[in-house]
Amino acid sequence: MEKIGFTTTIPVEVVLAAGIRPVDLNNIFIGSADPSQMVDEAEEEGLPRTTCGWIKGLYIAARQSGVVGIIAVTQGDCSNTHALMELWQSEGLQTIPFAFPYDRDQDFLMVQIHKLMDALGTDEQGVETWFDRLKPLRAKLARLDEMTWREGRVSGLDNHRWLVSSSDFEGDPELFERRLDNFISQSEARLPLAGGVRIGYIGVPPIFTDFYEVMEASGASVVFNEVQRQFSMPESAADIYDQYARYTYPYDIFGRIEDIKTQAEMRGLDGIIHYCQSFCFRQIEDILIRREIKLPILTIEGDRPGPVDARTRIRVEGFLQMIKDRKRCT
Repeated sequence: MEKIGFTTTIPVEVVLAAGIRPVDLNNIFIGSADPSQMVDEAEEEGLPRTTCGWIKGLYIAARQSGVVGIIAVTQGDCSNTHALMELWQSEGLQTIPFAFPYDRDQDFLMVQIHKLMDALGTDEQGVETWFDRLKPLRAKLARLDEMTWREGRVSGLDNHRWLVSSSDFEGDPELFERRLDNFISQSEARLPLAGGVRIGYIGVPPIFTDFYEVMEASGASVVFNEVQRQFSMPESAADIYDQYARYTYPYDIFGRIEDIKTQAEMRGLDGIIHYCQSFCFRQIEDILIRREIKLPILTIEGDRPGPVDARTRIRVEGFLQMIKDRKRCT
């Protein structure tokens, strides 16, 4: 089966309806044996040091993943994707642009999804068939998320791993669902995990390779993974267009803030860790998040893949200790 890559979550149902294997290049990059080497390779080829590490990783991941083409999100994600498309085109890779409307305009979104259908050679009926086929799988991911924040039977790390993989279902939704069924069954038989400071992780998934292990070793129970949860399309939707209009990540920050507030209250969060990627415009959004969300917030910045550095580890430990001390005093 041919494989097509993409630079961030797109309507994966269109790819599946076309009989093509979806590949999230982000997962190929960060899940590789040596993601730092991929960044080095991109820099050796001339990508600036001050370019986001994810962009460098995506550039090399496209070569190594065997994809025949790439769906590049040109609106609703990183503006560096435009130049990345040009690099890929110069190397003979077919690129297909896809744009999320900033204002969530469903007519615009419908046009974009139909253009993607035409580019991949499928139709609305096939896409809606896959929309229906994935509903039970998405419901199981919601169940896994509930087992994290309500029951304490799934760790924040496992929650992150499963939800982040729902962007492409590891290329095979049926196999992914069987593995998920087995994991949920095993997790339901577990005793609840030891409780800790209830933390929400917001922002893009971390480029650090051991960030969840560091948080949990420092006493955090990560019970909310914001963007990863959005990848799983958790909101009930009438159709494919409604589903991707409800998806918060590619639109304005205010929709994300409302989602974070709702989940923070429901999950009883004690604090939030906001991850920002170096050289990313989303660092500016931290200002608005801090203005609007009335919880302790620690903002962490990451640049290159690799283990958490000593300074960041100390900051995480200190933040969690501050929350523990505050809780003891109330």
